[in-house]
Amino acid sequence: MFEKPVINGPPLTRLTIMQGQARVSAGPRVEFSTVLGSCVATCLYDPAIELGGMNHFLLAQPVATRSVSEADEHYGVYLMEVLINEMLAHGASKANLRAHLYGGANLHSGMARIGTMNADFARSFLAREGIPLVREDLGGVNARRVDFRPASGQVRCRTVEPALAPAIEPAPRPQMACGDVELF
Repeated sequence: MFEKPVINGPPLTRLTIMQGQARVSAGPRVEFSTVLGSCVATCLYDPAIELGGMNHFLLAQPVATRSVSEADEHYGVYLMEVLINEMLAHGASKANLRAHLYGGANLHSGMARIGTMNADFARSFLAREGIPLVREDLGGVNARRVDFRPASGQVRCRTVEPALAPAIEPAPRPQMACGDVELF
């Protein structure tokens, strides 16, 4: 998907987008990267002005018991608005925006399907806003790494097979001590 690297050109500036962040750039040598499990990343691009942005959200929206004033940067409902508004503030036209969605995996069987809820939220949000979804890689059980070049709109998404992912070993249980104890 990416063009061949230019040997004599300036180095590529890689920026990691963490949970709760949204960034926008028109830099031709900028690449946004993120790693996703159940989280979702949205990549927006305006081809007319070669401007793009990425967000990374943890959950779709706050539970009903939280007030609207308590919404924070970990929720898609907040970060989608932030990303769109940043794009518009930097000269993008909402009519020109194109979207890619990544992530939304359900990594642990038997747990809530948070990834599915995040993916469904992101799709419906874009549909409500009238922003075309041109590519998605959502769902499944694999983690993903996404690299996005905002000025060109190019994206590379790689999955990590569960067998290749680092195993999370349970913490060793302390052994019961046996023998005599002498107190002094």
